[in-house]
Amino acid sequence: MRILGTGSALPKFTLTNDRLTEFLDTSDEWIRTRTGIQSRQIATDEDLLGLALSAAQAALEDARLEPGDVDYLICSVIEPDTLTPSLACALQAEAGMSCPAMDLNCACSGFLYALDVADSLLRTGKAKRLMIVCAEMMSRLVDWTDRSTCVLFGDGAGAVVVDGGENLFRARLTSEGNVGILNHYPDPGNSPFLKSAHPAQGLYMDGQEVYKFAVSHSTHDLKQVIGEAGLELDQIDCYLLHQANKRILEAVRTRLHQPPEKFPSNVEKRGNISSATIPILMDELNRAGRFHPGDLLALSAFGAGLTTGACVIRWTKE
Repeated sequence: MRILGTGSALPKFTLTNDRLTEFLDTSDEWIRTRTGIQSRQIATDEDLLGLALSAAQAALEDARLEPGDVDYLICSVIEPDTLTPSLACALQAEAGMSCPAMDLNCACSGFLYALDVADSLLRTGKAKRLMIVCAEMMSRLVDWTDRSTCVLFGDGAGAVVVDGGENLFRARLTSEGNVGILNHYPDPGNSPFLKSAHPAQGLYMDGQEVYKFAVSHSTHDLKQVIGEAGLELDQIDCYLLHQANKRILEAVRTRLHQPPEKFPSNVEKRGNISSATIPILMDELNRAGRFHPGDLLALSAFGAGLTTGACVIRWTKE
């Protein structure tokens, strides 16, 4: 599987830590020292479909392709604008594509899961060229009175176009079936026959447990998948990790004994955008000329579920 093009889109409004102090009992220092985050983009008059469309169009342009060149569309999203139809179907219509389209929800690990699904479709010949769009609007999931969670997240979309060209790709996915430490409950509806239901609840996270899970699994998954690819840790040119928290990134880097320059980050100015974090970071690095043909990239993500994903891929885009 080869990456042919990348794209991303962000809301125009930037929410700084200082702005958060206007309605939360917090401070810029408190947020930065615990998370490394200084600001994040938050949707105001944007919808998720619009962000997804902009990211998709940017990826097509980067790949020098037209919408009709894509024969499968996968969207990773937690809460789309409409639960049905899917975000992928809405995006397909807006982008002018005519291909199978589906959503998947693996929380923050969604990009890695989508890459693995894409690889399977390419290997079986069911698709020749796919687009993956990760679009997340975390601002409508969090409880904006909960300073422990709402300061962490942002909104945005990232996209890649891939095909089945010969290239190194190795992936590892896991799921633990743990609902308790990271969850979000929507409105249960008003069925007169429903006898009991969990009330609506903003995003809940047990931060300490998520931290321990993230560091241990990301470290293990990366070692495992890099070894399965027949490589050593030092051979990886760039580690692209889910941008959840600077402390997590540093803990994984330290355990892998890798230099800081191999662990690029944008969590400081973007926050956690769930499954969109890695493709957005990848697009920013691509457009900054940070990747070179032949570079080995290792990706790792973790999220609600509890899910994890890791992969190794060689950068072949000129």
